[in-house]
Amino acid sequence: MTDLNRRGILAGAAAGAVALGAAAAAKAAEFGNPNRPLQGAINSSALANADPGPQNPALRDVLPSFANPPATDVGGMQIPWNSFNMAHKRIQDGGWAREVTTKAFPISKDIAGVNMRLGPGGVRELHWHQQAEWAIVTVGGIRITTIDSQGRSEVADVEMGDIWYFPPGLPHSLQGIGANGGEFVIAFDDGASGEFNTLMLSDWLAHTPPDILAQNFGVPAAQFKNIPLEQLWIYQGAQAGPLKADQLYAASSLGRPDHPFIFRMGSMKPTLTQPGGEVRIVDSNNFPMSKTVAAALVTLRPGGLREMHWHPDADEWQYFIKGSGRMTVFNTGPVAQTVDFNPGDVGYVQKSLGHYIKNTGTSDLIFLELFKSDHFAEVSLSQWLANTPRQLVKEHLRVDDATLDVIHKLKNRRDVIA
Repeated sequence: MTDLNRRGILAGAAAGAVALGAAAAAKAAEFGNPNRPLQGAINSSALANADPGPQNPALRDVLPSFANPPATDVGGMQIPWNSFNMAHKRIQDGGWAREVTTKAFPISKDIAGVNMRLGPGGVRELHWHQQAEWAIVTVGGIRITTIDSQGRSEVADVEMGDIWYFPPGLPHSLQGIGANGGEFVIAFDDGASGEFNTLMLSDWLAHTPPDILAQNFGVPAAQFKNIPLEQLWIYQGAQAGPLKADQLYAASSLGRPDHPFIFRMGSMKPTLTQPGGEVRIVDSNNFPMSKTVAAALVTLRPGGLREMHWHPDADEWQYFIKGSGRMTVFNTGPVAQTVDFNPGDVGYVQKSLGHYIKNTGTSDLIFLELFKSDHFAEVSLSQWLANTPRQLVKEHLRVDDATLDVIHKLKNRRDVIA
């Protein structure tokens, strides 16, 4: 299992080209074509490989690895790709939301995703969930409010790169702040959960007998005659006031919660920095509140590679924020499938399946890795081989001693980015 204090989790852009070499490149028709019968466009004529039928260029051009997969792809698997760009928006005065759950993304059993925008003063009404909510702000700012089970409140402003975590059952609200409001991505720790089936204050009060409301709050029932009869969900509210004033009003005599509900992920020092990129890891070790979601925010420089690896403890849910990338997922069978990602896309890799992510663009690739777990864990292919007896590796890979020497050096190297 990976120790992030000892080694890297990214690989360099140039390593693949060096390893291939001129001799191997000359045998491209064989090397990189492991399947019989041979697969891939390299084995086909231009006429046979033509696709003259109806086309949807908008989809075809953003998923080139679907239309022209590498020859190493084989078999079929559940597609590990979806996108908020194809999700239907629910738009209301004050903001909008769209979601990707198991209804549209059956492979994503552990995590469901919601992309939400709240304009200036836009409010996601007071509500709670049966699932935990993890979220990151991608644009602007949001004011969050919540209480813990002891009645201790948290009111805080979160900005781009900041995250929050609400355990199951804790009530909360969200409001866009500043001149432009905010946008964020929510992950629920249940793939079937969604933003459109939450437990909301307006719904509950509208479906409670007036005499019960009166007895509960100690005021005449008539005081509640104007409560909404339909859920507010997202509505346009007044601009949020000064943060300190809201904190003072909401403060509990019992003090503040033991641990904060927010974490400044974007501004934290990178957990690991290498020439090919950097990663910031947030789990219960540095964000104790986050008991069911562990996260890594990865930045890959142009040409950089998130090395070949797998996660032994949990499925991986990915959200692509910036840039473009490509991933191949490997499963038993053998089965291998390559997919492409752009901003707003979502990826999913099931527990223990091998994969890598390559930056295929000219700018930084930034994406999230989320896990339904209290800790981040992975196994690196290169480190596994570097810590395996030499003869075994030589017999498996059929490589020369010079190559084995290079692999062995990865055993204690922190920097594995060329």
